[in-house]
Amino acid sequence: MSTHLVDHLASPGVDGADLPGLPDTPTAAAASTVTTPGRATRARWERPALAGLLLLTAVLYLWNLAESGWANSFYSAAVQAGSTSWKAFLYGASDAAGSITVDKPPASLWIMALSVRVFGLSSWSILVPQALMGVAAVGVVHASVRRHATAGAALLAGTVLAFTPVAALMFRFNNPDALLVLLLVLAAWATMRAIEDGRTRWMVLAGALVGLGFLTKQLQAFLVLPGFALAYLVAAPVSLGRRIRDGFLAVGALVLAAGWWVALVELVPASMRPYVGGSQTNSFLELTFGYNGFGRLTGSETGSVGGGATAGGQWGSTGMTRLFDGDFGGQIAWLIPAALVLLGTGLWLRRRFPRTDGPRAALLVWGSWLVVTLLTFSFMAGIFHAYYTVALAPAIAALIGIGGAQLWAHRTTTWALSLAAGLTLLTSIWAFVLLSRSADWLPWLRYAVLVVGFAGAATLVIGRWYGPTVLRAGLALSLVAGLVGPTAYTLQTVGTAHTGSIVTAGPAVSGGTGGFGGGPRGAFAGGAQAPGGTTGGMPGGQAPGGTTGAMPGGQMAGGMGGLLNGSSPSSTLTSTLLKDADSYTWVAATVGANNAAGYQLATERSVMPIGGFNGSDPSPTLAEFQADVAAGKIHYFISGGSFGRSQGGSSTSSEITAWVEASFTAQTVDGTTLYDLTATPATTTSATSSTGTAA
Repeated sequence: MSTHLVDHLASPGVDGADLPGLPDTPTAAAASTVTTPGRATRARWERPALAGLLLLTAVLYLWNLAESGWANSFYSAAVQAGSTSWKAFLYGASDAAGSITVDKPPASLWIMALSVRVFGLSSWSILVPQALMGVAAVGVVHASVRRHATAGAALLAGTVLAFTPVAALMFRFNNPDALLVLLLVLAAWATMRAIEDGRTRWMVLAGALVGLGFLTKQLQAFLVLPGFALAYLVAAPVSLGRRIRDGFLAVGALVLAAGWWVALVELVPASMRPYVGGSQTNSFLELTFGYNGFGRLTGSETGSVGGGATAGGQWGSTGMTRLFDGDFGGQIAWLIPAALVLLGTGLWLRRRFPRTDGPRAALLVWGSWLVVTLLTFSFMAGIFHAYYTVALAPAIAALIGIGGAQLWAHRTTTWALSLAAGLTLLTSIWAFVLLSRSADWLPWLRYAVLVVGFAGAATLVIGRWYGPTVLRAGLALSLVAGLVGPTAYTLQTVGTAHTGSIVTAGPAVSGGTGGFGGGPRGAFAGGAQAPGGTTGGMPGGQAPGGTTGAMPGGQMAGGMGGLLNGSSPSSTLTSTLLKDADSYTWVAATVGANNAAGYQLATERSVMPIGGFNGSDPSPTLAEFQADVAAGKIHYFISGGSFGRSQGGSSTSSEITAWVEASFTAQTVDGTTLYDLTATPATTTSATSSTGTAA
């Protein structure tokens, strides 16, 4: 595959990459191509090469997938709930009884829950859909780039995406980011189709796909909109009035695709649906514009475990170098400098082409995606984790492919070869820096990258005088120098189990934060580091020495689980919770959704997550909880998860904990403290029961 990629990276094809009036040396295979966008004659090697890339991606993302167990147990528990209750499925509830939702819309949960309904509950049934989304995303990026670039450029773009470390992490994990990336890649492809032929239906499809992206991860999906709108407004082959009209129709499709579910949640009486997790007022609109919206930009997320509004705050320092520092660099930044340079170079080269020029429109679509998202992530002061950067991966990959082909088309000129050699040196030196942050991991690799990079740059320069064979050798060395670092990180990621709510790709990094500023990799500030630098803590969320991970400032999360990972109950404790389980709506209740998740996944019965993810949501209220206990709906209260109130959130979970401890007798099962809420009459007051009956 690599030989074909080198030989055909810039053969003249669908984009007219070899500009008129410039000498070139196209191969015989490429000479048969035509200039109609997306309909180039395929060389014999092209389809097998694409099939090989997709197969390799599938193997990479599916290999030993179950090693991560429940991965993010917070979402796995919601998947389990949705697989047994259609009501929980519709709303994205954490438990089948429907007490509270996760703090995101449910689109990503729907796909995994359907898989579990068909194949049963297991790590594989939850994670395989995510891996297949990764394979699909690679295929769509390839298809989109191929419409306005050479076959080699498209193959390179797909390869870059597949071997981006954070992409390998997220497409083997059960966070919403996998579906978000796939939907946005599809939206970019649809936008490019609209720009090619001006058909309204493609813009409507693009809008609908972004709307579904909103139902996956809310406002983050909208970061691509400025670029999509700009590219269509500039390049679509229809009148200005038609372009403006189609833009409004796309917005309408977006509103319909996302708005039906938002209207459902907002209009259905609160007593008939789960509480909206992550909000303080049981409102999805509050969640959208607050905790998951502008709060992420300002650092003022009510109910968060800690803000980052100041430089060097809980989520790391903000600024233009943020994504290049610490853990972040190894996730995504390997090719960002090259992508930005190639974006500028490509736009300059296409500056005199007609308004409807396809390659320039493609650069606008993918380039604006990269720039807007990069700036947002660099300066947002609120909750920010390293794995968010997967949203940059498709844009980087496409720009490397398209921009690289544009530059290589001028390989007979001194300036182009000099720039290509400079980019090779820049990329290899930057890879050396990133690899040096993991100095004890494959220490020889960074020197090898540097040697290959310098050799590639030198070969490109002398190739100006020694002909196309030497030039192709220089290109091959340059590609190796640019890809070997992220590929090595990707392979390390695939070979490592990742669990918990905060995960990072690649080996341990000196001075890294694991996406949570102030502590060592994979741990909170003041907490214990997971063995070997792996992320997500030890199985079951326990840190060495039997602790469960620490909160900022050293406050312990308590219980068998914790804030960022699920509990891991013993068989004896699980059997205790399952006793007479059919007699109760919830076999247990505990503070925090992650703490509840492990018990729920072990028993496959509803466990009430008091206070939602952080334990800081006012759900249920003390009166509602007392009413549920009086009605015999909850069997046990599991002590622990005492993180409770944080940054302006509700103190309800602390009130419930205090009431239970004062009203019921504690018992210990395998080191876990339980309170049987049916053993001793509770001193409850008359109140309305909290939402939730088995659906």
